[in-house]
Amino acid sequence: MKKHNFSAGPAILPQEVFAQAAQAVRDFDGMGLSLLEISHRSKEFTRVMEEAQALVLELAGLSADDYAVLFLGGGASSQFFMVPMNLLNEDETAAYVNTGAWATKAIKEARHFGKVAVVATSEDREFTYIPRNWSVPAGARYFHITTNNTIRGTQYHQLPATGDVPLVADMSSDIFSRPLDFSRFGLFYAGAQKNLGPAGVTLVVVRKDLVGHVRRSLPTMLNYQTHIDKGSMFNTPPVFPIYALMLTLRWIKKEGGLAAMERRNRAKAELFYGELDRNPLFRGTAVPEDRSWMNATFVIEKPELEQAFLEACEAAGCTGLKGHRSVGGFRASMYNAMELESVQTLVDVMRDFAERHA
Repeated sequence: MKKHNFSAGPAILPQEVFAQAAQAVRDFDGMGLSLLEISHRSKEFTRVMEEAQALVLELAGLSADDYAVLFLGGGASSQFFMVPMNLLNEDETAAYVNTGAWATKAIKEARHFGKVAVVATSEDREFTYIPRNWSVPAGARYFHITTNNTIRGTQYHQLPATGDVPLVADMSSDIFSRPLDFSRFGLFYAGAQKNLGPAGVTLVVVRKDLVGHVRRSLPTMLNYQTHIDKGSMFNTPPVFPIYALMLTLRWIKKEGGLAAMERRNRAKAELFYGELDRNPLFRGTAVPEDRSWMNATFVIEKPELEQAFLEACEAAGCTGLKGHRSVGGFRASMYNAMELESVQTLVDVMRDFAERHA
């Protein structure tokens, strides 16, 4: 039976990427050596690094003259402190919008390095919507958002207008899922393990003119300039995750780029939410206008049937649908690589279960 993986992470990747990455572990590029054992400074891996960086810029429509592409460790959680450490002086203010658990953590870390203005929050309604009534503080060093919220299932469908204040974003769970004007970002970052590759590498894209202005002394490994200067090879990078990320970027480009990703993700979201809204047994938890295309969160109107529904999903090959431990319910994660067929299978299970139990 085919498995339909609706898990929020670590990753769902195209089957061809799994096959190519597995081959590289056995024999990379016909060298007779595994990707895992060659030098990261070899010409073969240098080509991988350079292609991955170039594909990020190409898909985002950005110039290498203006933006640097970094592949770092530590996940997006490390960027919660690296961003303010590198961009915010102690006497300056950074603006944050709080839309959930990850934004809350980013705000906590930023307070170690400067002033933080939380200009809006959706905590009053359990983070089930994207707040819109806010203003950018005068002189703010940057404006930080989390573009997609995996736990509560909300997503920015339009980027906020921040004027001359650089927009900074945690895009871990919807990176490259649709076209955006990436030139509006001063910096964006993403743990790879949703849409880009396996866990173990973090993508950071930063406008070069934003770096090097803080007055504090920075540890070498936590200084963006270190990794800009050394092309993300100051130390041994996570070679396998970067290679798999490069393969995934190749796949996105081959499929038609971000416009193609938007078409496939819109079709999946419309199919799922269409069923959710007409099914009497299930109810979405995010407000309709802010529903995420990546992580659909929902509950059952008869809580005593929750386990039975999960068992029905498993019987159909649909896995990973249990909601985040902090909120319960269900969550269907539909990242780039998920096929429409998988969403149709889940919809069929929901419809059949409602016919039997509603």
